[in-house]
Amino acid sequence: MKHKVIIIILSIILLVGCLFLWFHLQREQSNYAPEVVNPYRDAEIKAVIIPVANNTFGYDIYVYGSVLVHQPSRPGLPGNAGFATEADAMKVAELVIKKIRNNEMPPTVTIEELRGLGVL
Repeated sequence: MKHKVIIIILSIILLVGCLFLWFHLQREQSNYAPEVVNPYRDAEIKAVIIPVANNTFGYDIYVYGSVLVHQPSRPGLPGNAGFATEADAMKVAELVIKKIRNNEMPPTVTIEELRGLGVL
């Protein structure tokens, strides 16, 4: 009889311990957020202004020497027209680089952002 009581008490202690461990692991798992790896944060990124049709300009964005973005026209707008000046193309290229560095992929550019940069 005494052995049965000891076995029951040990079983209860084991059960409570297992439940405590399970609840603890569930809580830890719910607080776990995997770190998002940004492959572009410290990447070698360079913009090159390119001449395009009708004496306008576009840009290429190179990451580690390979073209990631080839943009011969104004993004977000219909048609094939490039930017009126090299400076306008560079402003947008720098915005795109900033987006790439923040891992905003694809690095889309909106009409509002173009207006904000003063290139429209």
